[in-house]
Amino acid sequence: MRTLLTLLACCYVVTAAASNEKDPLISPSTKSALVGAAGVTSTGSSASSSAPATPPRKLTEREKEAQAEADLSARIQERLAIMRANQAARVAAAAKAKKQAAAKEAAIAAIPKVYSNVWSYEGETGPANWGKINPAWAKCGAGNRQSPIDIRDGMKVDLEQITFDYHPSSFNVTDNGHTVQVMVGSGNFLTVGNRTYELIQFHFHRPSEERINGKGYEMVVHLVHKDGEGRIAMLALLLERGKPQPVIQTVWNNLPLEKLDTAAPVESLDPLDLIPARRDYYTFMGSMTTPPCNEGVLWLVMKEPVQASPAQMALFSRLYPLNARPTQPSSGRIIKESN
Repeated sequence: MRTLLTLLACCYVVTAAASNEKDPLISPSTKSALVGAAGVTSTGSSASSSAPATPPRKLTEREKEAQAEADLSARIQERLAIMRANQAARVAAAAKAKKQAAAKEAAIAAIPKVYSNVWSYEGETGPANWGKINPAWAKCGAGNRQSPIDIRDGMKVDLEQITFDYHPSSFNVTDNGHTVQVMVGSGNFLTVGNRTYELIQFHFHRPSEERINGKGYEMVVHLVHKDGEGRIAMLALLLERGKPQPVIQTVWNNLPLEKLDTAAPVESLDPLDLIPARRDYYTFMGSMTTPPCNEGVLWLVMKEPVQASPAQMALFSRLYPLNARPTQPSSGRIIKESN
């Protein structure tokens, strides 16, 4: 029943709208309301239908070319933007990598470098490599006035006599792994060239590091002196076979029983007993003969050898068969000798 009533109402509305279309007594607004209610236009067409679309206008050839150029320009700009972005990313990555590398290098550089202090007279740690083992020893390999030298072509002049102010002193004996070293008590002095040096220690080398006109000696004693300003004077006493030497025997009697150990005897020794009766000498500027091979050392090499017994030399040879740095050429050196 409800459905039937609805259908009759719709038919009524449609019929009324159609009949009232031409009725002059019905106002336009009323007509619109009736048409809207009926779902039809004033011409009777369906409200859902639309007018046909206007076909697009064809582009001219010039317009087509302009459009193509615009499209190409847009694609180029897009590509350039991508390339710029990639380039900026690569530059940023390279800068970051460089910064990280610099930071790593700085961190490595900040780590204290530890160099070896191990040296010897043979093999990889021998004299040929001293200048490479530790940068502080660079002069050992590239110095200008390195010692020892083969003393040749000395200029004979009236040299000032060396004055020795030595006296009996306390001492200790150390086997330092390179040689036998004797530390001497204070108060022993050597004066030469109006400068006074104090005896600090003496030690031994086998064979002699110094040569005289190509001739070497079985052993040598080096007496190390230092003045108040830290300058060093080295007195070299060449040893040859002969009678026993009392100071050397005193040292041998007090050798420590272990390497790198020190003996401190209660007796004393007199360094003056080492000095030969004849005081003529050679002199030149050179260096220490062990690392760091510092230069600026005044060398005084006594011309007259000191005698030591074969047994005394044999005892040292058992401890140190070889502990001498090879001689350096003496060319270019100013060497003076006593008349």
